[in-house]
Amino acid sequence: MKIAELAAVVEDETAAMTELLAELVRVPSVGGTAAESAIQERLAEWLRAEGLEVDHWPIPIEALGAEPDFPGMEVPRTQASGLVARLPGTGGGRSLMLVGHVDVVPPGDLAAWTTDPYGGVVRDGRLYGRGACDMKGGLVAALFAVRALRRLGPRLRGDLLLACVAGEEDGGLGAYALLRRGWRADACVIPEPTGLGVVPANAGALTFRLTVTGRAAHAARRDAGVSAVERFWPVFQALRELESARNAAPDPLMRRWTLPYAIEIGMVRAGDWSSTVPGELVAEGRLGVMLGESVPAARAALERAVARVCAADDWLREHPVRVEWWGGQYAAGRLPAEDGGLLAALTRAHTATAGGPPEVWGAPYGSDLRLLTGLGGIPAVQYGPGDVDLAHAPDEWVAVADVAAAARTLAALAAAHCG
Repeated sequence: MKIAELAAVVEDETAAMTELLAELVRVPSVGGTAAESAIQERLAEWLRAEGLEVDHWPIPIEALGAEPDFPGMEVPRTQASGLVARLPGTGGGRSLMLVGHVDVVPPGDLAAWTTDPYGGVVRDGRLYGRGACDMKGGLVAALFAVRALRRLGPRLRGDLLLACVAGEEDGGLGAYALLRRGWRADACVIPEPTGLGVVPANAGALTFRLTVTGRAAHAARRDAGVSAVERFWPVFQALRELESARNAAPDPLMRRWTLPYAIEIGMVRAGDWSSTVPGELVAEGRLGVMLGESVPAARAALERAVARVCAADDWLREHPVRVEWWGGQYAAGRLPAEDGGLLAALTRAHTATAGGPPEVWGAPYGSDLRLLTGLGGIPAVQYGPGDVDLAHAPDEWVAVADVAAAARTLAALAAAHCG
């Protein structure tokens, strides 16, 4: 099977790719909403129409959530579904799985958008909308790579699998369910937005909650109370110092970033009346996990930093800050050295279809890579269209040409890997 033939087939499908991507962006599949399941229904229909074998099942959320290695979930869900399609091989070849998530984050402040977040508008070669970049563009690239291989023939020797997963943005429910369902492959590519770079490693991200206790009093007699806000300030400063120390000597893969292992407080709630000294403060944030660092070690580092602040403060020594770990718990992940040739094969496929070698770097955010590689034992790498700086932002967009480029590379990779 010649790469030029595959590329031509994919190129001819650019209009169809754009149409499907716009349709998927118009489905507001925010994590935890009914649309998160509705988009799976639509994709299952599309995959069946393409003649693929389809496994579409309801995820037993409560049962999986009780598992000791469950990766966490930050939004309530009463339903979710898993979806895997298979283009069966003739036998004797290696299998490849393409994994894309269907859930998106909320659009945020609508006034910050110049287009409808769910409009799927195409302008100057860019398709706009929430999820266009992260990661419905990459998912569509995977869909059309599979479609090109099925239509062009001859059949591959190894199985080609395409998994559509829910709940990636808030922990990884869909990928976890996929593995618990028993789906495996010899290698995996996740078409997250990498700007068509190759990403064989991810930092992790752990969600935490800090509860600072003060003593409430009338604001006119604030000297009779203890402000939880004031007691939180040295804790915040200690987290900034911890962040600086953890980023002093990053892994070479992460040197692309000025702050590969960020620690941030994203939400703060304190007090219940403007004329009252706040008696409690609750702060929630995320801790970046370093490459090669275990989740327990990362947690212990933050807990030690908080404990040192409490030990140095008369009030906090008697009323220590409570640290809780909740929500999404993303371990760091890395493609193993024994990857079955995946990294080299993907590099060759990109070079052949794009005319030059890709950049190779590590990502500062968590993804399903750590579940597939860690829990599933599947060598996994990220490669897809779109700039991660546009993800979760107003006016999120992806270049249509990059979606087609990713589809060409993924098709070429599958042809080489599966045989």
